Amino acid sequence: MKRTITAVIALVLALTLTPAVAHADADDVHPDVEYALNTVPGGIAVGDAAAVWPALGMILEAQSTLQRAVGSCASGTYCAYALPGLRGTKLTFTVCTNVTTAALQAVGSIANGRSSGNVRARNAAGTTLATAGPNGSANVVSGTTNLLCTL
Repeated sequence: MKRTITAVIALVLALTLTPAVAHADADDVHPDVEYALNTVPGGIAVGDAAAVWPALGMILEAQSTLQRAVGSCASGTYCAYALPGLRGTKLTFTVCTNVTTAALQAVGSIANGRSSGNVRARNAAGTTLATAGPNGSANVVSGTTNLLCTL
């Protein structure tokens, strides 16, 4: 009897302390969301076409095949898009710092929805590949690994 109670308590503790799955079944999410969740730790799927990384202040929104191009970032944020011309899957950042773009397979353009400062698309060596000024955007050459937001 003592062993049974101990086993039940251990099982309850294991189930209680086991973290929940961070994202939905791969069949339920957009391929770009699945890629990002597998590449950048800490992400949570919030639908079939979106994921968030609370600790990074990052949001990924995959473009639905039924939707038109994304357009631009929300006021006060900055974004990286998978395709040139602010199109395709979009990462949105709310914290102005140096952030990784690893959640995207490639970066084709960036947008700065902030009223001041610059956002620079950079490669692994820190070389600036493109700059988006306040309320501006830029297409990016291949090789972007991070964005540097400056105040």
